[in-house]
Amino acid sequence: MTPAINLLKKNKIKFEIHKYDHDPLCTDFGNEAVEKLGLDKNQVFKTLLVELTPKELAVGVVPVSSMLSLKEIASALKAKKAVMADKQEAQKVTGYLLGGISPLGQKKKLKTVLDESAFNFKTIFISGGKRGLDIEVSPNDIKKLLNAVTYNIST
Repeated sequence: MTPAINLLKKNKIKFEIHKYDHDPLCTDFGNEAVEKLGLDKNQVFKTLLVELTPKELAVGVVPVSSMLSLKEIASALKAKKAVMADKQEAQKVTGYLLGGISPLGQKKKLKTVLDESAFNFKTIFISGGKRGLDIEVSPNDIKKLLNAVTYNIST
């Protein structure tokens, strides 16, 4: 069990686990999940970390089919600007490896913005906390559990 799954269980949130064989040579983790699980790339979401200030990181959750708008995530969090977080820092702060960073169960609770397109679906797929593991869960449950802001942060 990963911290993400443990958090869902602890809060009695309904979810489904979807596993696939991760190719260690693949670095396009979101698209790999889409292909191996046979899913809609608009319904599979990736977790990206941004830096708002040198000491403050935040999380953006956007569809695999899109790019994260740094301008929009900064606006959603009322910050002057946002830049992509350093990969090593992202792993250290979340406790997860790249390609397996879940918005749930991170070591430190960070401000989170969930792209509003998530609400086009009854359930969405997010990383379960390790490569080759996705969780299908309601976007409403993610929003509530993480106290996430919803905003159009994808381009």
